[in-house]
Amino acid sequence: MEQAHKLAHSLLADILPRRWAHCQGVAAAASRLVPVLERDGEALLQAAVLHDIGYSPAINTTGFHPLDGARFLREQGQADDLVVRLVANHSFALLEAEERGLRGELESAFPLPEQTELVDALVYCDMTTTPDGARTTCGERISEIVSRYGADSVVGRFIRRAEPEIRAAVGRVEERMDRRR
Repeated sequence: MEQAHKLAHSLLADILPRRWAHCQGVAAAASRLVPVLERDGEALLQAAVLHDIGYSPAINTTGFHPLDGARFLREQGQADDLVVRLVANHSFALLEAEERGLRGELESAFPLPEQTELVDALVYCDMTTTPDGARTTCGERISEIVSRYGADSVVGRFIRRAEPEIRAAVGRVEERMDRRR
């Protein structure tokens, strides 16, 4: 986890401090989920802190941060395959990739991990954390994203398409958390 934290910090903290705050908040949410996961808690923690590194101008090549971040991690050998695939597919990125004409590329290079509980957990962490790293509800987060990007933007269209899946994933994680209490 320490290496992932240092890498994300180096790529985001100075140039994109708000994005860095978000990644730290997502990692904090992940740390609260580790006890309810059956396995792969370390992979979730690493993916949480790394999930938005593709926004860094130093590695942004396509303009699609999940793909750019995953490519960088794979090319640099900075994370294992599960973490790379979680970064590539975080928060239903395949739907946004489709909007951008990149679905085939993302899907073939970085298949969705089979560990659905980890995929859901990363969605939960990302979609219940504000851009400033604070906790929020997934409904408020979706509204904030649409407001920030605009309803007719690529991101606005994607997030509205993904909303039912996001809410379902968050719901599954909350059920798991409730059963553990």
